[in-house]
Amino acid sequence: MLYIALLSSPYDYLALLLAGLRSGERAFTDGGPRSRVGSVSVTAGRDRVHEELTDCSRGSDMLSLSTADRTVSPPLLSIPRDYNAAFDLLESNLLAGRGAKVAYIDDKGRYTYNELVTRVKQFAHALNRLGIEPEQRVLVCLQDTIDFPVAFLGSIWAGVIPVAVNTGLKTADYQYLLQDSRARALVVSEWLLPLFEPILNSVPGVKSIISSFDALLTECAEQPANTNCDDACFWLYSSGSTGMPKGTIHLHSSLIQSAELYGRAVLGIREDDVVFSAAKLFFAYGLGNALTFPLSVGATAVLMRDRPTPEAIFARLREHQPTVFCGVPTLYASILASELPAPESLRLRGCVSAGEALPREIGEQWRRHFGVDILDGIGSTEMLHIFLSNRFNDICYGTTGYPVPGYEIRLVDDTGAEVQRGEIGELIVAGPTSAIGYWKNRAKSLHTFGGRWTRSGDKYYQDANGRYVHAGRADDMLKVSGLYVSPTEVESALLTHPLVLEAAVIGSEDNHGLLKPLACIVLKDRTLASETLAEQLKQHVKSVLQPHKYPRWVEFLGELPKTATGKIQRFKLRELYPSRAGR
Repeated sequence: MLYIALLSSPYDYLALLLAGLRSGERAFTDGGPRSRVGSVSVTAGRDRVHEELTDCSRGSDMLSLSTADRTVSPPLLSIPRDYNAAFDLLESNLLAGRGAKVAYIDDKGRYTYNELVTRVKQFAHALNRLGIEPEQRVLVCLQDTIDFPVAFLGSIWAGVIPVAVNTGLKTADYQYLLQDSRARALVVSEWLLPLFEPILNSVPGVKSIISSFDALLTECAEQPANTNCDDACFWLYSSGSTGMPKGTIHLHSSLIQSAELYGRAVLGIREDDVVFSAAKLFFAYGLGNALTFPLSVGATAVLMRDRPTPEAIFARLREHQPTVFCGVPTLYASILASELPAPESLRLRGCVSAGEALPREIGEQWRRHFGVDILDGIGSTEMLHIFLSNRFNDICYGTTGYPVPGYEIRLVDDTGAEVQRGEIGELIVAGPTSAIGYWKNRAKSLHTFGGRWTRSGDKYYQDANGRYVHAGRADDMLKVSGLYVSPTEVESALLTHPLVLEAAVIGSEDNHGLLKPLACIVLKDRTLASETLAEQLKQHVKSVLQPHKYPRWVEFLGELPKTATGKIQRFKLRELYPSRAGR
């Protein structure tokens, strides 16, 4: 072991040298203020030398659980220095006597907290046996089954860094992710393995491939790795809605922070909840919904391997009777366009939406049918989960509500100065769950992360009541006739038309090279597409918004390009329709 310290006096040097000689280690020093490093703490004075040694050979007895004072807002969360996120989420449930309670329900069965903990420890031991060392990466490409929380938490338990990736990508995308992350192992669902086989020879850094857990889970790694609350814990790749995905690095302290600040304090998740998230676990939003939040309170989570179609959603809602459902706006729109189950056949007490702004019409229509509200909020991969949200007792559809306690929000102009209330500005956020940066991407890290503040890339304004209203992505905003146009506002207007299922608005150049709104529309009945309907939609927008905001062109599509997390990929639409000159 190598000790490195910054020393301020000869007494400090002597103390550290003596400590190193006693332990058989070498000590390297340079000038500077005194500090505590590794297992040596030095206090120096002219007349005496004091040395304190701590035992670094212990296992989980060195690690402590987080604690929270929830009598105040935001809750005061205490996270010990020696801390492992997986140990905290799992051990707290065993200490609370929930070992026999069901933690997960997937398409194949039910799994208690005792069974989950055993599998996690077995997976951690398997990584140790395969020679995967702490701080090395494993790429996790798993569908939503019990295997995902086992692999994700088992990696963290072992001090290994899981890199959760989208299960809906192409072979070339996975080649990029394996090479970019320098993963030492690949954990992949069996039916996805053929997508990786053509590229495995091009990623020699991958030493192990895990596609079946049956023979793997044998012995347990009883003791979690001696990790630190500020250690890198896991990575999530950005969704790629604006280009190549970026590896976003989160700390061990991030998971429980998001659970306390949003999961408990805003969502109000409880031990008796059954949570069903259609948003997948590889998505930051889905990870909180179906892993962090339920495990933080001892609730039960329902996992679905299938693609989240309305029919698949209804089947789980009826069979497992979840109390909390989490989706994205495009999914809520698709559900509402389907044959809906009777509200009394379900047990929902609340729903959550994120990923994109929830249009007012969708929220109000959902409430009218199901009698429960959708809690709309905004989060990001960089901030891990929702930091700005409505509240169940204060829903205002068409807005994103107020900051989650524990987070600070500012709206700034291009110079970084705060804008006036009512003016559109870029949202920047400060909070304890911010990522520490992007892997191997200094330029974009510097652009996004500035001290305490993280740039969201979203444009917002505050209404007269102080609620935040989404105006679109910073790179999606249009300037028409010298005035800013929010694509989100135009899309919301289009969605109030009874024939429109989905809408995406982008900018396209006219004959003079000037940018004007273009609407890409998916109809509920696609056979109704016509020039006449296109003109009706233009007039519909003119009737509810200022005239300069109406779409100059309307294109009817079979579907909108989306990421696997449900975000509309407007950059692909811009590539498809860069100019409407001559039309």
